[in-house]
Amino acid sequence: MENSKKNKSDFKWYAVNVFTGHENKVSIVVKQRAETANLSKYIKDIVIPTQNKTIIADGKKRQIKDKILPGYILVKMNLNKDTWPIIRDTQGVTGFVGAGNNPTPLNEKEVEAILKFMEVDTPAVQTSFNPGDAVVITDGAFKDFNGKVSEVNEDKSKVKILISIFGRETPVELDLMQIKLI
Repeated sequence: MENSKKNKSDFKWYAVNVFTGHENKVSIVVKQRAETANLSKYIKDIVIPTQNKTIIADGKKRQIKDKILPGYILVKMNLNKDTWPIIRDTQGVTGFVGAGNNPTPLNEKEVEAILKFMEVDTPAVQTSFNPGDAVVITDGAFKDFNGKVSEVNEDKSKVKILISIFGRETPVELDLMQIKLI
């Protein structure tokens, strides 16, 4: 690693392993350390690979940013003797991906694929409901009925609930937004 003038070809993407759950904190600290050392021009971009997901819990739909690669951040930088310690010595960083003390630049096509994947919203809805869960129906013709989840179809945002009607267990199909856990 030698200190060179910053050419476009000197900027490469590197994967940096960090403590899982510390990705945001590490990226902020790396940016601050680079600014303090007047080396921001050598660290072009820091990306935490995430994807928007819709989850349903307690009858409420919400958007979250789900980490695609937990425990990793991607850094586009000019790796040299000055920038190496800014990343390596940041609290929460366990190291660069590569062999020993030789960080391996990522393949540009791999990075492009990850960045494109980040732009696509996941069509499926994630829910916290599982077969066997006791639920209460919060909306519709069977409002306030208690039941048991028999099937979950996240792709269609539907759930089959077994409720007691006239003393018999009867399956009803509902939207995930119409139930909540008891």
